[in-house]
Amino acid sequence: MAIRIVRLGTPRRADEGLRLGTVRRPPRGVAKDRIAALDFYDLWYPNLAPSEALLKEGRGAADAAAWKRFARRYAAEMKTPERRHDIALLAALSQRTNLALGCYCEDATRCHRTLLAALLRDAGAVLVQDGA
Repeated sequence: MAIRIVRLGTPRRADEGLRLGTVRRPPRGVAKDRIAALDFYDLWYPNLAPSEALLKEGRGAADAAAWKRFARRYAAEMKTPERRHDIALLAALSQRTNLALGCYCEDATRCHRTLLAALLRDAGAVLVQDGA
């Protein structure tokens, strides 16, 4: 059992399990009843998405210094008791079932989902990461 880190909207794997969208907003122009069918997510889980303010700042994180600032601020946002609890819950679930977590970003190296994967790993989650 494990958590797979994915890009939302990409084809699902047969063993993926429940797909969680760790994004601030649902996909634009997609009817709510079509979100899962179009391989975005089964459950919207914005708790682990960057804040709106951080998203706006992060859009310009093309250089290494800006990305480091984004990563530090995202890690700080995830240190609240509520977010630590969310991460611990997902880490525990990864011991018993398959899950997938994702975001829309094309470049996983400049996406919060990569940072989230590290936080989950640090919390004891079992992760499968294959080029999300």
